[in-house]
Amino acid sequence: MVKKTITIGLSSGLEARSAAMLVQVASQYDSRIYVENNTARVNAKSIMGMMTLGLDTGENITISVDGSDEDEAMDNIEKYLNGGK
Repeated sequence: MVKKTITIGLSSGLEARSAAMLVQVASQYDSRIYVENNTARVNAKSIMGMMTLGLDTGENITISVDGSDEDEAMDNIEKYLNGGK
Protein backbone atom coordinates (compact mmCIF):
# COMPACT_ATOMS: atom_id res chain seq x y z
CA MET A 1 0.00 0.00 0.00
CA VAL A 2 1.18 3.50 -0.82
CA LYS A 3 -0.25 6.63 0.73
CA LYS A 4 0.48 10.23 -0.15
CA THR A 5 -0.80 13.69 0.70
CA ILE A 6 -1.35 15.77 -2.43
CA THR A 7 -2.39 19.39 -2.89
CA ILE A 8 -5.03 19.81 -5.59
CA GLY A 9 -3.45 21.85 -8.37
CA LEU A 10 -6.36 21.80 -10.82
CA SER A 11 -7.61 25.34 -11.48
CA SER A 12 -11.23 24.24 -11.07
CA GLY A 13 -10.62 22.04 -8.03
CA LEU A 14 -12.53 18.76 -8.15
CA GLU A 15 -15.86 19.97 -9.54
CA ALA A 16 -18.05 17.68 -11.67
CA ARG A 17 -15.92 17.45 -14.81
CA SER A 18 -12.55 17.14 -13.07
CA ALA A 19 -13.94 14.65 -10.53
CA ALA A 20 -15.25 12.54 -13.43
CA MET A 21 -11.81 12.67 -15.06
CA LEU A 22 -10.17 11.54 -11.81
CA VAL A 23 -12.60 8.60 -11.66
CA GLN A 24 -11.59 7.70 -15.23
CA VAL A 25 -7.89 7.84 -14.32
CA ALA A 26 -8.42 5.72 -11.18
CA SER A 27 -10.61 3.20 -13.01
CA GLN A 28 -7.73 2.26 -15.32
CA TYR A 29 -6.06 0.41 -12.45
CA ASP A 30 -6.81 -2.82 -10.61
CA SER A 31 -5.69 -1.37 -7.26
CA ARG A 32 -8.10 -0.14 -4.63
CA ILE A 33 -7.84 3.67 -4.58
CA TYR A 34 -9.27 6.00 -1.92
CA VAL A 35 -9.35 9.76 -1.53
CA GLU A 36 -9.48 11.19 1.99
CA ASN A 37 -9.92 14.69 3.32
CA ASN A 38 -10.64 15.89 6.86
CA THR A 39 -14.24 14.69 6.81
CA ALA A 40 -14.55 11.68 4.51
CA ARG A 41 -12.91 8.74 2.77
CA VAL A 42 -14.32 7.73 -0.61
CA ASN A 43 -13.53 5.29 -3.37
CA ALA A 44 -11.76 7.20 -6.15
CA LYS A 45 -13.53 5.01 -8.73
CA SER A 46 -16.96 6.21 -7.56
CA ILE A 47 -18.26 9.38 -9.23
CA MET A 48 -20.93 9.80 -6.56
CA GLY A 49 -18.36 9.46 -3.79
CA MET A 50 -16.00 11.93 -5.43
CA MET A 51 -18.79 14.46 -5.97
CA THR A 52 -19.61 14.44 -2.24
CA LEU A 53 -16.16 15.77 -1.35
CA GLY A 54 -16.46 19.15 -3.11
CA LEU A 55 -12.73 19.82 -3.10
CA ASP A 56 -11.21 23.15 -4.13
CA THR A 57 -7.87 24.14 -5.61
CA GLY A 58 -5.16 24.19 -2.94
CA GLU A 59 -6.84 21.71 -0.62
CA ASN A 60 -4.79 18.80 0.69
CA ILE A 61 -6.09 15.28 0.25
CA THR A 62 -4.60 11.90 1.03
CA ILE A 63 -4.57 9.26 -1.69
CA SER A 64 -4.18 5.62 -0.69
CA VAL A 65 -3.58 2.95 -3.29
CA ASP A 66 -3.33 -0.77 -2.61
CA GLY A 67 -2.76 -3.40 -5.29
CA SER A 68 -0.51 -4.81 -7.97
CA ASP A 69 -0.27 -1.55 -9.96
CA GLU A 70 -0.25 0.85 -7.01
CA ASP A 71 2.92 2.77 -7.91
CA GLU A 72 1.81 3.49 -11.47
CA ALA A 73 -1.67 4.42 -10.26
CA MET A 74 -0.31 6.82 -7.64
CA ASP A 75 2.04 8.48 -10.15
CA ASN A 76 -0.72 9.08 -12.69
CA ILE A 77 -3.27 10.28 -10.14
CA GLU A 78 -0.74 12.70 -8.69
CA LYS A 79 0.11 13.94 -12.18
CA TYR A 80 -3.57 14.51 -12.95
CA LEU A 81 -4.24 16.35 -9.67
CA ASN A 82 -1.25 18.60 -10.34
CA GLY A 83 -2.77 19.72 -13.61
CA GLY A 84 -0.84 17.25 -15.75
CA LYS A 85 2.55 18.58 -14.66
